Amino acid sequence: MDLPQPVIDLDDLTLRRFDEADLPEFTRVVDESLEHLRPWMGWVPEHTPERTAQFLAGRAERWESGQAYSYAIVLDGAIVGAIELFRAEGEPECAREIGYWLHPAATGRGLVTRAARAVVGQAFRLPGVEWVEIVHDPANLASGAVPARLGFTEHLRRPSERRAPAESGEDQVWRLTRAQGGAA
Repeated sequence: MDLPQPVIDLDDLTLRRFDEADLPEFTRVVDESLEHLRPWMGWVPEHTPERTAQFLAGRAERWESGQAYSYAIVLDGAIVGAIELFRAEGEPECAREIGYWLHPAATGRGLVTRAARAVVGQAFRLPGVEWVEIVHDPANLASGAVPARLGFTEHLRRPSERRAPAESGEDQVWRLTRAQGGAA
């Protein structure tokens, strides 16, 4: 199986596979981002340093199994967020999803758009992957701007459990297919 590249250099921005040694820096970045993420991320109320450690501890196994490819988003040598390419539960083998977040000091500069473009390219390196999706609450306009910029099309909207305070109870699902040009 072709695996995604463990390091992707994008000039001043680097995506690199998470390592357990990232724990102190990543914990700090998560802690500093909690209030920024609270409206949209259902995991924030349960966040603890131990959960961050558990997240990092499971990354290598998930990478090797093909279940999820998690990258630290690194700007000028410092972690500023995370992006993950994964197979969502219940989705077919030919589908992958991308999730992302940034430290509030790193937003508004197109970093996630650049990172997501690179991760889409990695998704289509995987045998059999026919489409990539980005799923977010439609009220989260910043998250929705990313797939729109990358040529994804709105695939569907579906009811969703509200897991965070600003969520509307709906998911907006954007899709980019291999046939659409796949490497955004």
